[in-house]
Amino acid sequence: MTEPALAGRAVDCLPPGALAQKLALGRPLRVKLGVDPTAPDIHLGHSVVLGKLREFQDAGHLAVLIIGDWTARVGDPSGRTSTRPMLREEDIERNAASYREQAFRILDPERTEIRPNGEWFAAMGMEQLFALAGSATVNQILRRNDFAERMGADRPVSVLELLYPLMQAYDSVMVEADVELGGTDQLFNLMLGREIQAAFGQSSQVVMTLPILPGVDGVQKMSKSLANQIGVADPPEEQFGRTMRIPDDVLPEWYRILAPDAPPPTGHPVDDKRRLAALIADRFHGAGAGARAEEHFNRVVRDHGVPDDMPSVDVPPGLVHLPALLVDALGIASRSEARRLIAAGGVSLDGEPVSSLDIESADLSGRVLKAGKRRFARLVPPA
Repeated sequence: MTEPALAGRAVDCLPPGALAQKLALGRPLRVKLGVDPTAPDIHLGHSVVLGKLREFQDAGHLAVLIIGDWTARVGDPSGRTSTRPMLREEDIERNAASYREQAFRILDPERTEIRPNGEWFAAMGMEQLFALAGSATVNQILRRNDFAERMGADRPVSVLELLYPLMQAYDSVMVEADVELGGTDQLFNLMLGREIQAAFGQSSQVVMTLPILPGVDGVQKMSKSLANQIGVADPPEEQFGRTMRIPDDVLPEWYRILAPDAPPPTGHPVDDKRRLAALIADRFHGAGAGARAEEHFNRVVRDHGVPDDMPSVDVPPGLVHLPALLVDALGIASRSEARRLIAAGGVSLDGEPVSSLDIESADLSGRVLKAGKRRFARLVPPA
């Protein structure tokens, strides 16, 4: 595949002409993408750059997927106005396992090399750290807009955060990346990777950035922390329903980023959203998933009905903690999220809102539990 084809739909491909030079080497390129497992799910925003990585694979190149189990401990400061809280090691490990599984909904596992960056950072000694720190200057790091803005506003920037761009750059050294992909918010980090590779005597990587997908709120980029995401592993009904919520004015951008080969929006937003929602469900759950999700949406959301194919869930005996049941039965992300949903009136039994957190098993058995607009379960009495 030629440079124009591989660079198609990219925002940046730098330096100009460098990708053609790499392709002229006549060997499979090592194409790097780094993801920090700061949340348990990969969402549609991630799928944009993963899709480009799959294009490189289909052209005969090797995907090198960095699972940033150590960079996640620092937290990417890109676009941040404050320091990220440090994640617990067990949360990072759980999220990393989920990322590996979900990435293969898009990538070809036969052409993917997965490397956790703890492979080198966990064993890094002070001498290696000094060599890495000595390969860049504070002036370089502080050219980042987010650092400069925070310092100008007298908001703290931790020394640990200053290390993040260096750590991401060092990943490129350790895997000898020919190309690195990322969102447009990663341009600084990716370009620094070129400089650090050169400092360690390597040929510098090509930098390619992809557009950032707005979340379902249409305002900020898609993010789990902002609760405006659609996960690639979400049920097709959930993907369909959440796509129907995006603002009309971001439809052209969603089509351009997620479905560039599909016919463009017609100017009839409801119909355009239905078509896009079906395409998304089909992409991640197979042909026909979109049609089934649309039928479910019509019956449950539009017509306020109850789905025919809801799962049955055994109710434990005794006093049942409803947030725990919502996590186990309906896939709510956490008990705290379940409690917020209950407090907001988003949980019901047989159509009646529930406010209690603890309910006797006898009062649950045989009833239909609903969370949000599209998650249902029929509660089965204990054996």
